[in-house]
Amino acid sequence: MKDNSVTEKASMTQMDKEKTLREVYRHPLLTEEDLTVIRDVHTEVMFNKGDFFLKRGERSDSYLILENGLMRSFVYDYDGNEITTDFFSNHEVVIEVLSLFQQTLSDEYIQALTDCICWKIDLDRFEMLYHSIQGLNEWGRAWMSEQLFQSKQRSVEMITQTATERYLKLIKEKPQVIRQAPLKQIATYLGITDTSLSRIRKELTIG
Repeated sequence: MKDNSVTEKASMTQMDKEKTLREVYRHPLLTEEDLTVIRDVHTEVMFNKGDFFLKRGERSDSYLILENGLMRSFVYDYDGNEITTDFFSNHEVVIEVLSLFQQTLSDEYIQALTDCICWKIDLDRFEMLYHSIQGLNEWGRAWMSEQLFQSKQRSVEMITQTATERYLKLIKEKPQVIRQAPLKQIATYLGITDTSLSRIRKELTIG
């Protein structure tokens, strides 16, 4: 009975892995064979709430696909305040791009905000597949282009949109963050104080 339970759990884990990676690595040029090869080089890693995937001063050598949980990246400003730079939700890539691909020391921290189940791929494995699988090469280009677009859009919106508009957009695009992240971290991500965020939330509730 115990063996059946272990086998069933392992089967469910593989099914979850398959589903998660298929959702992330979606590209018309990736074949079933390609996806199998990509899946097999990802290894399961788990983080408890508060654990760090990366710290400032470390050199990143891998990235994660987040199956379940919530993580964030943050830095300290010149006054020593924590500023959240990004949130990573279910089925998203958890990465510090500059440190990983330029092999520089990270300026950011990446931390689990909840218990997390992830699938990790090391840089050397990724580079090997990136240069040998055309579909992964194209997926990587498309993913990076989307990240550059989002980064540019966010920097413009920090200037052109009100805090309320930015908060409403976050609710729409990443409801998991609203449910699971502390208010103070959401506020720094939006570029406002937690007092201002509390006021906005109250006004939206009343309205």
